[in-house]
Order: sequence, then structure tokens, then C-alpha cells
Amino acid sequence: MNKAAIVDLVHGKIGGTKVQAEEVVDGIMDAIVSTLKKGGEVSIAGLGIFSVKQRAARMARNPKTGEQVSVAAMKVPKFRAAKALKDAVK
Repeated sequence: MNKAAIVDLVHGKIGGTKVQAEEVVDGIMDAIVSTLKKGGEVSIAGLGIFSVKQRAARMARNPKTGEQVSVAAMKVPKFRAAKALKDAVK
């Protein structure tokens, strides 16, 4: 499933125009992204928790040359699935 399929699903549920459905989907995604940028977390009951994790700096190896490369510390998005989602997928 991709974004267009989600827009079609929302359009089928709420009616209106496809443009309005796309605005709703974009609004939800923008809200999640902006919350994660601020360092917060988004919890959706029955689905899971989106959060930000700090990854420490480390040394890695270039597989092509074998040279050691320093990888800077960074923030990465993380998702923890809710028990209801895990049970539904089983």
C-alpha cells in the first residue's frame, strides 16, 4: 500500500473530493514528522509509537576499499508496534 492507496481509502470513508482526502493524509503525515523533528513521540492506539532515537558515533568500514570511515552521531526514526498490531499480523 502506498500514499495514493491511503488517499483512496480515506476518500472512500469520508467522501468529499480526492484533494480534500489528500490534504487530510498530508496533514497527518506532516504532524507526525514535525513532532519527531521536535524530539517528541507519536502514539497511535492499536498501531504503535513513532519516536526518535539517538545513534552514537561509530567507526565503519568501506566494503569496497576496506578503509575505516567515521560515521557521525545522528538521530533516526524508530517505530515500536503495539500489541494489537502484532497480534493482528500473526
